[in-house]
Amino acid sequence: MATADSAIAALTRPDRYPRSSRYDPHWLLTLDMGPHPLWLLEDLLQDLDLRPGMRILDLGAGKGATSVFLAREYDAEVVSTDWWLPEGTAEEIFTAAGVADQVTAVHTEAHTLPFPDEAFDAILCIDAYEYFGTADSYLPYLTRFLRPKGQLGIATPALNREPRDLGTIPAHIKAVVGWEAAAWHTPDWWRFHWEITDLVTVTTARPHPEGWHDWLLWTRALAEHRPEQAQEQQAVVEMLEADGGELLGFAMVTARKR
Repeated sequence: MATADSAIAALTRPDRYPRSSRYDPHWLLTLDMGPHPLWLLEDLLQDLDLRPGMRILDLGAGKGATSVFLAREYDAEVVSTDWWLPEGTAEEIFTAAGVADQVTAVHTEAHTLPFPDEAFDAILCIDAYEYFGTADSYLPYLTRFLRPKGQLGIATPALNREPRDLGTIPAHIKAVVGWEAAAWHTPDWWRFHWEITDLVTVTTARPHPEGWHDWLLWTRALAEHRPEQAQEQQAVVEMLEADGGELLGFAMVTARKR
């Protein structure tokens, strides 16, 4: 396995992620709640049209690295929501990052969002939508909070074949994440799931070009950076290495409200 320094150094990739590479990898590792959030966000943002001053909902934002990025890089007004993070934690992170005047933390569950209709120009969700967004009723609920022609974007773990078509969750994946992978759908699945509602026009539904590779790089660094989680992270490393990029990756999906 790579040394800690080399594993962390690999998290700076200015060729592919010039904006994300300006952020201290050690800072991002302290905010870890899943695969590298800024790489996923920066790739997704290629398919969106964000402008300074937009009001953005960062849904399921975890410890808020993506919210900091949106405030700094796009001069956006960000509402950062999460259910798992203890109240007060996100506020401390945003104050330390110097974006407390642009980012508001709201502790809420994704099905009970305390916002008025048409409150946001864009809603983004990085590595969380799979936990609550696969139900047929969720997109109709969520689009209430988007303004007309507002933008929606998600980056979510994906298999390149539907679990239903595979007939099972492959053993090397099931051993680590269990039933959760049943919600890891293909980009085509997401396109149909959203477009059938006639509420949005899907503008992109594609695999992340380096999703599996980036996920592996990040998890190796986590295993080195957080010894107390080494066993847990090593299990993910072994899952990804066993997969070899054959099935695992991320779906990048964007849409505009009709």
